[in-house]
Amino acid sequence: MTIHTEIAKNNTPPIKMKTTHQPTMKQLLLLLLTLLAINSMAQRETYYPQRADDNGFFEMKWTSLVAHLEDDYFRTPDAIRVGDNVLLFQLKSGGWGKNINMQRVLSEDEHDTALAAQSHVDEGTIDNGATSTEIIFLARLYKATGEKRFLKGLTRGLDYLLKMQYKNGGFPQCYPRTTGYVTEIEYNDNANVNVLRLMRAVYESDPRCKTHWDDWATWTQPGSMDRRTFDFLPRKYFKKAKKSFDKGISCILRTQIVRDGQLTAWCAQYDHQTLQPAKARAYELVSLSGAESFGILELLLTLPSPSDDVIKAIEGGALWTENSKVEGLKFDFFRTPDGKRDYRMAPCEDCPPLWARFYDIDTNEPFFCDRDGVKVDAVEKIGIERRTGYSWYSGDGNQFLKHYEKWKKRVSSVKQ
Repeated sequence: MTIHTEIAKNNTPPIKMKTTHQPTMKQLLLLLLTLLAINSMAQRETYYPQRADDNGFFEMKWTSLVAHLEDDYFRTPDAIRVGDNVLLFQLKSGGWGKNINMQRVLSEDEHDTALAAQSHVDEGTIDNGATSTEIIFLARLYKATGEKRFLKGLTRGLDYLLKMQYKNGGFPQCYPRTTGYVTEIEYNDNANVNVLRLMRAVYESDPRCKTHWDDWATWTQPGSMDRRTFDFLPRKYFKKAKKSFDKGISCILRTQIVRDGQLTAWCAQYDHQTLQPAKARAYELVSLSGAESFGILELLLTLPSPSDDVIKAIEGGALWTENSKVEGLKFDFFRTPDGKRDYRMAPCEDCPPLWARFYDIDTNEPFFCDRDGVKVDAVEKIGIERRTGYSWYSGDGNQFLKHYEKWKKRVSSVKQ
């Protein structure tokens, strides 16, 4: 693992060496040990894991990074610095915008720009992991430091989420915006699921809570939250979070699509008034969505005492998953003549099944769409910009089906 490090010069003792002679073996050994000590010290100061790409390594984006930070990190000066960045980027509404790398060291101009942007409340969103990620970071930082400003920031964030939830239980992509597709109930990219996971972590942090998620079901990334992450909150938040979670699950059950009398999957977004499937961007048409449905189903699997309606929803989703496999295809990546990364779907044998991002809501046939909004039946028929800039296939259904088999055994044993 590659680690970004920042070394304080004042903490590094000078190494005195003669300049007129070659260094001795003892001096070289001393230098090596000193460098190792510096590296060890620096690794204790920052924990920024990186991911590999074609060109080597690049820094994790903020929303992925937070889930991989160790508890020790939150006791470092760097964590305080990042926490203050998080508070700087918090909007006056209490929410946050998306795609902001909070861990960056800001220039004076960037600081001033972020400060001025706090009034841009329409940028507040739960898309791409925004707002829930910042709340989790601030909670872990407050537990490590006890600094009240971090507690204030995270409770403002929770209040924002509680306020944005519709009475029917769904969450819009953006708030307080009142027009556009961002006002619809947003399952796309697990937006609602991420918030509900957060609400669950809040209310299950209540020491009085008697039911918790199951250890076998990894419903959130390791290191991000556990049942003690929010145990310091005022009790009113435990009650509010439980109510919010229950409303959210109710909305999920009400929006599962029925075809020919059979519960199937979910659309990526819904009209927030009628609860009917809705389109978003030009290439995000009304559909049955594989990626979003698996996120929802994984959440439902972890409910400790599933109701009959939850059981029916899971079983319907599992049947749809089995019936919607795309088999005999794999990704074939290549470079175009001008050096761009592209892919095609190639035939294969004995390869794991895939699922399309979108299925026609009437025929259940996979479809793909460019910015012109025209459905086509193969990903190769859309332009390279949308083909490589969007996730059209995934293998997430395989993990869900494995978890589903474990869930069936658990439910059967409870019924007995």
